[in-house]
Amino acid sequence: MPNAPLPFELSANDANILAHLGDEYERYDGAVIQPIFMNSLHVVPKDQIDCQENRKFHYGRVSNPTVDLFERKIAALERGEKALAFASGMAAISSAILACVKAGDHIVCVDSAYGPTRVFIDEFLVGKFACEVTYVDGRALSDFTNNIKPNTTLFYLESPTSMTFKLQDLRSIASFAKERGVKTIVDNSWATPLYQKPLTMGVDMSVHTASKYIAGHSDLIAGVCAGSAEIMQDVARVREMYGGILQPMEAWLCIRGLRSMGVRLATHESAALAIAKRLEAHPAVKAVNHPGLDAYPQRALAKSQMSGTTSPLSFELDCDNARARDFVRRLQWFNVGPSWGGFESMVTVPGGDSALVRIHVGLEDTETLWQDLKESLDKV
Repeated sequence: MPNAPLPFELSANDANILAHLGDEYERYDGAVIQPIFMNSLHVVPKDQIDCQENRKFHYGRVSNPTVDLFERKIAALERGEKALAFASGMAAISSAILACVKAGDHIVCVDSAYGPTRVFIDEFLVGKFACEVTYVDGRALSDFTNNIKPNTTLFYLESPTSMTFKLQDLRSIASFAKERGVKTIVDNSWATPLYQKPLTMGVDMSVHTASKYIAGHSDLIAGVCAGSAEIMQDVARVREMYGGILQPMEAWLCIRGLRSMGVRLATHESAALAIAKRLEAHPAVKAVNHPGLDAYPQRALAKSQMSGTTSPLSFELDCDNARARDFVRRLQWFNVGPSWGGFESMVTVPGGDSALVRIHVGLEDTETLWQDLKESLDKV
């Protein structure tokens, strides 16, 4: 039999949560890691047939012990009462939004939010359910105070944002929203629950694409959402009906990723800052967007609501889009792709007239990565 659960006081120390929350599952004959419960269902003992609705685990579309352990870890890291795991980041995002809006409601959303989030709002909520949306820059509180309507039910935030790494003042926005009965959701994927805890600043829900830093190995798709027990009941109902729960194997891999996340993030952070500072000094670079830089316009806000920074950053080249793409083609150590958070370094460049380049600084040798960037920059 497993040992008794560890005390919840463990949640005061993130390192202990990553390593030891859930140890009660590890002690089957000395197993050093938790088993995977690949159950599609849990049967009911005949002497409990009259109270089976009170059982925590019964059907895999609703709950699973391995998924539950991952959710408990995320809830503790976020300082939330409850977390729910999903089959993708978009499943978590869309379910959280659906728990907050109905047909005809109005949403205020940051304009540089993750692209598929905007597609979901525009094509599904606005296009099919007559919702309204106002996109705002988000860096000023007035972007929200000046755009609220009688039918506004949600402020959707992403701090920092995906390509330009703009921040929102989470405390001020959440406080204003609560006064008016508006829910708040923030995409916390970039900072992770280790470096930013939006729930402690008044935000209602924190969502993540767990495919990124939480899993950390570019080998699975997953999402997670955390909040109060009350609001997560509504999200759970959406997940149950849409069938978006994370599968046990992926949940187990996410638990594996959490065990090393603190070490990985520290390396990503130091490497990304070193490269960001060198990019600032290169004559081919007009601007660098990274909240960890002293020259970053929102540096004071970053320090007030984040305890650290991570690796994705962007920079604007002093050229046109075609030459920016040539810059990317010359790189040897950066894979071209839209994701980030794994071992390998990544690069992407948008279309149009922009010369903006986003990179994810991986866990390869930092000097090798910089020389790769510099050699290509010198030819811009």
